[in-house]
Amino acid sequence: MEKYQVSDSELVSLYIQGSEKAFEKLVQRHKSKIYTTIYLIVKDQYVAEDLMQDSFVKAVDTIKSGKYNDEGKFLPWILRIAHNLAIDHFRRDKRYPEVVFEDGSSVFNTLDFSEDSIESLQIRQETHEHLRELIQRLPDPQRQVLIMRHYEDMSFQEIADATGVSINTALGRMRYALINLRKQLSNRVPIYDTTVYPR
Repeated sequence: MEKYQVSDSELVSLYIQGSEKAFEKLVQRHKSKIYTTIYLIVKDQYVAEDLMQDSFVKAVDTIKSGKYNDEGKFLPWILRIAHNLAIDHFRRDKRYPEVVFEDGSSVFNTLDFSEDSIESLQIRQETHEHLRELIQRLPDPQRQVLIMRHYEDMSFQEIADATGVSINTALGRMRYALINLRKQLSNRVPIYDTTVYPR
């Protein structure tokens, strides 16, 4: 435990006063947690390392510009920076998870795809693309929680820590994200009912 060590707040103050070693200490203290937060989203070691460096660079720029509001919460603040950079990368990379609703059903469980049907594969691809579009349209907080939860099964505690909100807020955002997605998808799925569910 770092109970008797210099606090993050004190290290930031020392850095502002010109101590490079103070910031190095902050990096050493928190880089593992920041790397893990990013890696859980991007799932690529090299990308995670790059984004971790970017997070510290952005933190330095903000502190040097005098825009850092020191409330003794350096770690949650830089975790939010790291989280946002990872989500931005994730969004650019256009990789989205398969979404599971609150009742445990997958988006694709609502469509019965047969293995050998080219038509069903095309429907699956179109639904993937449609789902990606719908996720993009979600409000930022909902989209972020959904991606973190379903991409690497992050716990709601981890999501709350990374996004700087309470667990209840994270759970609420997830619930509304799923409600919004289900509502949008329910408008689309019936189009395929006659071909997917031949009677």
